[in-house]
Amino acid sequence: MGGTDIRDHSGEPRAYIGSFTSTGGRGVTTAAVDPKTGALTPLSVTPAEDPSYLALSRSTGVLYAVNETERGAVAAFRATVAGLAPLGAPVRVGGSGPTHLSLAGRRLLTANYTSGSVSSLPLAADGRPGGPSHVLSHQGSGPDADRQEGPHAHQVLPDPTGRWVLSVDLGTDSVRVCALDPTTGAPRPHTETALRAGTGPRHLAFHPAGEVAYVLHELEPQVTVCRWNGESGRLEPVGEVPVASRGASGAVRAYPSAIVASPDGRFVWAAVRGADTIVTLSLADGPGRPRLTGAVACGGAWPRDLAVDPSGSRLYAANERSGDVTWFEVDPLTGQPRRAGSVAVPAATCVVLG
Repeated sequence: MGGTDIRDHSGEPRAYIGSFTSTGGRGVTTAAVDPKTGALTPLSVTPAEDPSYLALSRSTGVLYAVNETERGAVAAFRATVAGLAPLGAPVRVGGSGPTHLSLAGRRLLTANYTSGSVSSLPLAADGRPGGPSHVLSHQGSGPDADRQEGPHAHQVLPDPTGRWVLSVDLGTDSVRVCALDPTTGAPRPHTETALRAGTGPRHLAFHPAGEVAYVLHELEPQVTVCRWNGESGRLEPVGEVPVASRGASGAVRAYPSAIVASPDGRFVWAAVRGADTIVTLSLADGPGRPRLTGAVACGGAWPRDLAVDPSGSRLYAANERSGDVTWFEVDPLTGQPRRAGSVAVPAATCVVLG
């Protein structure tokens, strides 16, 4: 699996599942992953406050969780035979409603949805987050008065070169590119790429080759295909691909949520809430020319997150409203997922594979 291989006492790889404790979730669930079938078996639950998104350090084995609350914070845990052991108390991020986090070298980054900002926190040698956090506040708004009255950073992640940090903002219909100050770790604005107004970009995924990014929009069911220049730190939109009906009269409105690319660069998958589907985009025509080739039921309701295993042969969907994680076998020729099983996890929001 590369890096630190996180396994339980039986020798099986692990998965970590986040949840909304404010709506019935229990915290962070640790599950064993059957290496032959991909099936999940819950092992333990670690209390945490609304750990809606998780990130795992491959080098230290430390698991990080946002606390998606008004007083936004991050928590860190070390995997042990007995379960996850907290690495100190949660650390405030300086923003409210953090919805996403990622690792960039010795920094932990959070996207703070409610306050519309990005935070950068230092990490100690043992992986423990500390302070002070450096916060970059976004500015702007969009045409949707209910959802875009101001900035709403929804995702932050480093680019494949490690030189840049990209933040996806649903409220401003844009993706910002920053560089981290080499001394302080503070995010410094570099460029901002405007996307079509009112589409509400939520998450992006890079093609494994690193030169194309796929931006998934929440307010319109589409993917914007972008060229990425890791030398100049510039993102250029080049096309759009629908991932569901835009919601004709009487139809259920679609709210796309998560997007992942296959490790071999042949497919992209997106989760679509409302429609409650997982759609497959084929890259047979090239990374910059995805084609929608199919959609399958997500196995539950309101798929908030997707994860692909390192082999690209399985997908996992965290279905928030039905309270389960469903796994799928991926057809190696077509990329189409086939439901293989599920496990109950109340208010599931995120899946990270160890």
